[in-house]
Amino acid sequence: MISEELQNLLLNYCEPEDELLQHIDRETNLKVLMPRMLSGHYQGRVLSMLSKMNNPKRILEIGTFTGYATLCFAEGLTADGIIYTLDINAELEEMVRANFAKSPLNSKIKYIIGDAQQTLKTLNEEVFDMVFIDADKKNNGTYYDLVFDQVKPGGIIIVDNVLWSGKVLSNAQDKDTKNISNFNDQIAADNRVEKLILPVRDGLFVIRKK
Repeated sequence: MISEELQNLLLNYCEPEDELLQHIDRETNLKVLMPRMLSGHYQGRVLSMLSKMNNPKRILEIGTFTGYATLCFAEGLTADGIIYTLDINAELEEMVRANFAKSPLNSKIKYIIGDAQQTLKTLNEEVFDMVFIDADKKNNGTYYDLVFDQVKPGGIIIVDNVLWSGKVLSNAQDKDTKNISNFNDQIAADNRVEKLILPVRDGLFVIRKK
């Protein structure tokens, strides 16, 4: 949504990727369908910065993909912190576990394969400092409602792809775009939270529970 020249400038003024993140980016683009789903360098540094500022003990990520964002969030965890990352795509499991195994943060990552609406039930005793929702967009509102009570006051929920390549501006929206717009409207009307959209890549909705 910004020019390539400006994107390159932004990259010049943020922290570099480590070798593992570079490897995941490269392997995802070479071997995985729809590689643009990967957070990538700039968004990854945004997620890492938000995590480090929050210094969370418990993070929930809904939508692992190839594990790039998971590792970025894990950088901010407390010494005894854990990130639970949920994904339904078992075909990527071997690749993702291999990626995590190369990280010194591997012991802090709990990777769970299955339908998130079901696997979330196994985590009902946890209280989360941060939640990242980046899965099937039609269920953004469902995931938000399912996890909201488990987010501590002052906790952060981040939802990806809320600008949907700018399609949310269209007056004639397709079904997927309408789902995104409806979710955005839901958050805008939710008085339990403070919220803003960061125009990072495809839009990050940053939501703080009051």
